[in-house]
Amino acid sequence: MSDTTLYIKNMVCDRCRMAVANLLSGMGVRPLSVELGVVTVAGSLPHGLRAELSEALGRLGFELLGDPREQTVDRIRTAIIHLVHYRGGLPDVNLSAYLSARLGSDYSALSKLFSEVTGVTIERYFILQRVERVKELLFYGEKSLAEIALELNYSSAAYLSTQFKAVTGMTPSQFKASKGSGLLAIDDVGRGQQG
Repeated sequence: MSDTTLYIKNMVCDRCRMAVANLLSGMGVRPLSVELGVVTVAGSLPHGLRAELSEALGRLGFELLGDPREQTVDRIRTAIIHLVHYRGGLPDVNLSAYLSARLGSDYSALSKLFSEVTGVTIERYFILQRVERVKELLFYGEKSLAEIALELNYSSAAYLSTQFKAVTGMTPSQFKASKGSGLLAIDDVGRGQQG
């Protein structure tokens, strides 16, 4: 009997992984691996159990993806979120090479698919995630703007400020003064944005 790979939307952090792993175990499904957006379980899932799992995931704010196009788009989102929010800084990475390697696919095909499905370009989504990370770091106030610019691989604090204002409509200092008004959940970034 072969193992089953499930693609789950909105798994964007370690707490999400833990919640999904606990849910699967509670349903008697043995997870072999639980990664952001991708879960491998032992054996196959009967149709009834798959429907029950889909409903249980929905109650937790996740979505079991069936459409291969949506699965790929979610894997792109997850890869970008991982790069921006969980790598302990953003090294000088070529985004197209990173995504091509991570997803094992040609970047132009990934880019076209992402834009068709989401209405936002990959580059715009990446910028929106970086700006959201800047907001988080500003909100917690542990780093200067120059340190944030260095961590997120901006060429300068001035460029970070320019991009931040273009996306949010306010300067980083105005955002900080607003006490975090406008912070988004990571998986809400890019929804309803055109780019």
